[in-house]
Amino acid sequence: MNRFILISASITILLSIFFIPLFNSNYWLKWRASLVPSTKLAADLIVRNGVIFTSDPSFPFADSMAIRDARILRVGNYSSLQDLSGYGTKELNLEGKIVVPGFIDSHVHLIFAGLQMARVQLQGVNQKDEVVRRVKEAALNAKKGAWILGGGWNNDLWGGELPVASWIDDVTSDNPVWLTRMDGHMGLANSVALKLAGVTNLSEDPNGGTIMKTSGGEPTGLLIDAAMKLIYSRIPEVSIDERRDAMLRASSFALRRGVTAVVDVGRYFPGAPVEDSWQDFSDVYQWADSSGKMKIRVCLFFPMETWSRLYDLIHKAGHALSNWIYFGGVKAFADGSLGSNSALFYEPYFDDPHNSGLQVVEFESLFNMTLASDKNGLQVAIHAIGDRANDLILDMYESVASINGKRDRRFRIEHAQHLAPGTAERFGQQGIVASVQPDHLLDDADSAIRKLGIDRAQKGSYLFQSLLSSNALLALGSDWPVAETYPLHAIRTAMKRIPPGWENAWIPSECLSLNDALIAHTISAAQACFLENEIGSLSTGKLADFVILSADSWDEFAREGSASVEATYVGGIQAYP
Repeated sequence: MNRFILISASITILLSIFFIPLFNSNYWLKWRASLVPSTKLAADLIVRNGVIFTSDPSFPFADSMAIRDARILRVGNYSSLQDLSGYGTKELNLEGKIVVPGFIDSHVHLIFAGLQMARVQLQGVNQKDEVVRRVKEAALNAKKGAWILGGGWNNDLWGGELPVASWIDDVTSDNPVWLTRMDGHMGLANSVALKLAGVTNLSEDPNGGTIMKTSGGEPTGLLIDAAMKLIYSRIPEVSIDERRDAMLRASSFALRRGVTAVVDVGRYFPGAPVEDSWQDFSDVYQWADSSGKMKIRVCLFFPMETWSRLYDLIHKAGHALSNWIYFGGVKAFADGSLGSNSALFYEPYFDDPHNSGLQVVEFESLFNMTLASDKNGLQVAIHAIGDRANDLILDMYESVASINGKRDRRFRIEHAQHLAPGTAERFGQQGIVASVQPDHLLDDADSAIRKLGIDRAQKGSYLFQSLLSSNALLALGSDWPVAETYPLHAIRTAMKRIPPGWENAWIPSECLSLNDALIAHTISAAQACFLENEIGSLSTGKLADFVILSADSWDEFAREGSASVEATYVGGIQAYP
């Protein structure tokens, strides 16, 4: 009997030694970790069997990558990632499809683009009657006295004639109307809006702006650049809910196009209130970030007039509010636009011989703001389209850098559309970011020849390859809603440069290769706003933002530049479709 008790007790002790650890959670964690011998934690997702363009020059292509906690663990061939596969790891078989880093649109007005999507849309309209019809339809659905807003019109599409208030006065007698040109530097007001704004034949042009008038001195309804503030000051502020909806609407659209991050220069145009960008930051972006509603990453630029406010914010919160919201810098304007005949050139417009364009901000003021912004460590971005405006800003940047001393400042010029001989080389020499928009050349090719003459247009317009060859940092964008955000289309435009109705490229020597265009829409775009350690390439440690494309092969993609977005992932999670 004693022997039986002794044997039973021994068995009980042995079983306890074996089974008790199984009820300990740490035992199971250790067992799970043992399935991944070379790392403590397994990947959440392994993407395999594809053609992955990394935008990393040290390792440009791979067929697989592993992701955990929204970041890339490792990139390579599938066999090199096997040690990262463990309990709960999911796999995505690409079946040979092409993957590229999530596109970065280097210049958008995100909330304004979302607002425009719900307003009178005049993009692509090529007849006066269709403009009137769309405005009439909006007026029939509007309450009496309510503002009718919209835009996107391009007078070049209907032969070049500029619209006037009388076009729409008869169908909008009960409502003020404001319709911005596609470039955002000119707008059409109806007579009701002009009356509310106090614009009459006695009104004088403000500094940096023009009130267009007939030969008899009567306002036509068109206001250019700084003159637009006369209307903006009368338009009621958009509600918080409308702006939040606009941001979410625009973000969803961007994801459909493979855009996972944008540089948002805000609802800031010549004549617009500088406070709009700050209200959008507090009312929309901080709300979306704190409530988990952000869909794409944003790098925010604020009006340069408010540089000290941004400096205080960065000093308090750092350069990032989260992985979704980054503080970029400050932006200002040097001139207007080509389409509005307000871009600043050395020589007069061919079709307007007494006009060489507008300097939107007085130079001394612009210089002092730039000097102070840079001295306090802020990145500076300035809009410049005409050749004289670009040289003016390059000269100013050179002076500011010499005064404030050497540092990694990455001054930006937004657009850099028309350059004088030798100016492209200066971008590289001075280390200037050229933030350019390829799809603008599709609209500008014919009008540039008409407005500048064929010689000037051919020698100095959209010099992408020249800028790249000068070692300038080239960053591609859209200026949405001026042109829709559509990186794959912009890349093809940069490669082909064939405007609508043309058979051959406009300045073929300025065409980019697929590789250069992809780099400019990914890692170079990230470097252009100091985010290369976070986004822009599919490299270890970066945020796992990527796009799956429809192209059948890399060779076909490189040759034709044709592809569409099949899926967009942000932080390793499918965000579209």
